[in-house]
Amino acid sequence: MTTKVSETIQLIKELVEIPSPSGNTNQVITFVEKYLRDVQVEMKRNHKGGLLVTIPGVDNEHHRMLTAHVDTLGAIVKEIKSSGRLTIDLIGGFTFNSIEGEYCQIETISGKTYTGTILMHQTSVHVYKEARKLERNQQNIEVRIDEKVHNAEDVRQLGIEVGDFISFNPRVEITPSGFIKSRHLDDKASVAILLQLIKRISNEKMALPYTTHFLISNNEEIGYGGNSNIPSQTVEYLAVDMGAIGDGQSTDEFTVSICAKDSSGPYHYGLRKKLVEIARQNNIDYKVDIYPYYGSDASAAIRAGHDIVHGLIGPGIDASHAFERTHSSSLEHTASLLYYYVQSEMTY
Repeated sequence: MTTKVSETIQLIKELVEIPSPSGNTNQVITFVEKYLRDVQVEMKRNHKGGLLVTIPGVDNEHHRMLTAHVDTLGAIVKEIKSSGRLTIDLIGGFTFNSIEGEYCQIETISGKTYTGTILMHQTSVHVYKEARKLERNQQNIEVRIDEKVHNAEDVRQLGIEVGDFISFNPRVEITPSGFIKSRHLDDKASVAILLQLIKRISNEKMALPYTTHFLISNNEEIGYGGNSNIPSQTVEYLAVDMGAIGDGQSTDEFTVSICAKDSSGPYHYGLRKKLVEIARQNNIDYKVDIYPYYGSDASAAIRAGHDIVHGLIGPGIDASHAFERTHSSSLEHTASLLYYYVQSEMTY
């Protein structure tokens, strides 16, 4: 593992340990601002709370934008039960069974936090005969709070109310074999790669061919993180997200995934061909793939009506929206493709 990818993995670890479900991302955006504080780049927050970084290029008439999202899956308190437990509503597209048994954190509107565990109401097989068969859904899944509460009033005395955000313990682990496994690698792995790229551009005093914007978006998991704050000069827009792995997919945990199509339709053919060409010319291992049930900040920008060339790449992430995992080699190949991409000519 190279020093650079090791630094990226450590940065991913720091990022995933910061709670940031969509709708509650100020803490992680503040972390990103502090991380880039010593880098000579222009930064500003948009009204949605995302962070826009701009690096001037030789050509200021034609711009590029790269985006990765720092918001994650999570939940919100829907109901305080008479038992003192919580019914939850999901934030983002994932299944209830993927969070069963997970430790979590509840953040009150005053900023106080409490820990808990997400469980089936009918968990104990010694009490509930049908525990193995019951559906994992909103009716049956609840949060057990790690406080002495016996009823709804006890919970409210803690300051917990409907609408409070719930984040999941990432359980991040880095293995000697080069894997990093954690929740929220979607998309904090790519955020770390972009932050490292911004630093590298600054440290190498790289003259970019075009003015380039980096949007750290914060609402992608709910569909609209990167659909605004796109300067009118923007020609190319590249979302850096995760490559989806599963039956019938070519994406794996060891290469960079280049998306040809997702649920929104095909990505720009010319940009996709250029990304493949850059990978081939620079000995970057890649896979071209289709993600059948997927949308990105780039597809959100297209739906919003922006006249742009759009693309999507990212490291291969196993078990997306659950207990995710990727390998250092996938991070390294993704970082290399981006490094050469920002120095390349446009496809317009």
